[in-house]
Amino acid sequence: MAPLGGAPRLVLLFSGKRKSGKDFVTEALQSRLGADICAILRLSGPLKEQYAQEHGLNFQRLLDASTYKEAYRRDMIRWGEEKRQADPGFFCKKIVEGVSQPIWLVSDTRRVSDIQWFQEVYGAAIQTVRVVASEQSRQQRGWVFTPGVDDAESECGLDNFGDFDWVIKNHGDEQHLEEQLGNLLEFVYSRL
Repeated sequence: MAPLGGAPRLVLLFSGKRKSGKDFVTEALQSRLGADICAILRLSGPLKEQYAQEHGLNFQRLLDASTYKEAYRRDMIRWGEEKRQADPGFFCKKIVEGVSQPIWLVSDTRRVSDIQWFQEVYGAAIQTVRVVASEQSRQQRGWVFTPGVDDAESECGLDNFGDFDWVIKNHGDEQHLEEQLGNLLEFVYSRL
């Protein structure tokens, strides 16, 4: 399969539980690399946009960490699963359209099928990154276990994935997080 969008030099596929800090980590990396070099791609973006259109909802409010989004989360998950069953690469294809930066950070990889799609399309450019945080750290960031959400494939699909290329421990120790980001940045620069 030919690459879609530009041909990236490196694609980092980030995964982790809700409130583990995936967005925080990807935004920190992008701020150091620059938006001209590094694009953050969100699989949930096209999902939420399409879901909002089909259900007459406010797309912008589905993007933030609000109670508005949480009210629709379960149904959005169900709807997204139906789309993926019809085409496992449906949302992956949408996020790479027109991206020209050489470094891509996919901030919300949630399923083995997402990783497989990127590996099939971009091969050796792929690296998997798992962001982990203790339950206590996640709770301090506002996480509360929600049945039907935190035990769904969208949260647990990569729990038994195996060996990630990188594991970022984001338990609240800023110095340790900076060291880990520094190591990952060194690797990213080696690919430029």
